Amino acid sequence: MRAGVARERVAGERRVAATPESVGQLVSLGCDVLVEAGAGVEAGHSDASYSQAGATVVSTLEVDDLDVFLHVRPLTPDFVARLPSGAITIGLASPSAELPTVLALAEANVTAFALELVPRISRAQSMDALSSQALVAGYRSVIEAAIRFPRFFPLYMTAAGTVPPARVLVLGAGVAGLQAIGTAKRLGARVSANDVRPASADEVASMGATFVHLDLDAQTEGTGGYARELGQDRAALQRELLAPHVAAADVLITTAAIPGRPAPLLVTTEMVAGMKAGSVVIDLAAETGGNVEGAVAGADVAVATRAGDGSVTLVGMKDAASSMATDASRLYAKNVANLLALMVTDDSADGGADRGATGPALTLDFDDDVIAGACLTHDGVVRHAPTIELLNALEGAR
Repeated sequence: MRAGVARERVAGERRVAATPESVGQLVSLGCDVLVEAGAGVEAGHSDASYSQAGATVVSTLEVDDLDVFLHVRPLTPDFVARLPSGAITIGLASPSAELPTVLALAEANVTAFALELVPRISRAQSMDALSSQALVAGYRSVIEAAIRFPRFFPLYMTAAGTVPPARVLVLGAGVAGLQAIGTAKRLGARVSANDVRPASADEVASMGATFVHLDLDAQTEGTGGYARELGQDRAALQRELLAPHVAAADVLITTAAIPGRPAPLLVTTEMVAGMKAGSVVIDLAAETGGNVEGAVAGADVAVATRAGDGSVTLVGMKDAASSMATDASRLYAKNVANLLALMVTDDSADGGADRGATGPALTLDFDDDVIAGACLTHDGVVRHAPTIELLNALEGAR
């Protein structure tokens, strides 16, 4: 059973789908692991460390002879065409944004597992890459804010006077938001947070932050622990109710996301302009449209204050998890290896995906909620219902 890991080609991507630690796990599963030279360098892992863990480091990864291909970023149709029929891929797929690749995977008879689709159930937590990478992004967002903020985060009482703590507002209390809250608290800031899901109030309080209650009078709890997208009227009301809290904040961090959809607009330019000069806004959702109007992924934008006394720095985060590639890869690679472990058996007679290899084999049990939920394509067809709907809509529009 041959598993391959290549160097990521997307500009700015420093993570790797397998670390020397996870290679050890893959080898223990019976995998012959092939790692492209330089694949882990940006994440702090030398080729020698992979060899010591039991992998074979190759100058060129020949993907047409692999049983399993592990990756971070979504694949391209051209790359998919190089994979052998019956191969398995595990990685982030962004199916709603990568429909040509989804079609290519089905046409190539590749079984693709998208880590975004891993069900949010207890026994799948060790495979939940969205959560592990959001953890990294939430931490990084606070560090980026602290670097740009022209004041201290904590309270200081000195002989020269008292320095008040920074007031940090976090919008969205999922994994990234909670990590942002915890990091800002550890830096000594006074933290408040809001999420449209009422159940998140207890989680925010448990982190030592103040929950900002908004009377939206709407069903806001979605599936899989995510928030439900608000209608236009409720979204406008949400922004109106948030405006005074945004204006009072020194640092605003937005983390709201809805899988498979553009990020919801939570903060307008007018709301940002109402903040104090020197304030910082970090938009973690900038790559998917942004929670903050005017955010540009990978750029800092100066927004003039309404008072005319300066500007607010609006930071559109890009590759947030990749910016901390060592720990992000450590967590991600473990997610990948744990998902693959569900598919490994000692007997390939159950109709699995083994293509003639001896020893441990890959067997796909679609009665398993995790296997079935995470599978994007298999046996020449697309299995993920929302992606099927998007493909049908695209076909109907032609």
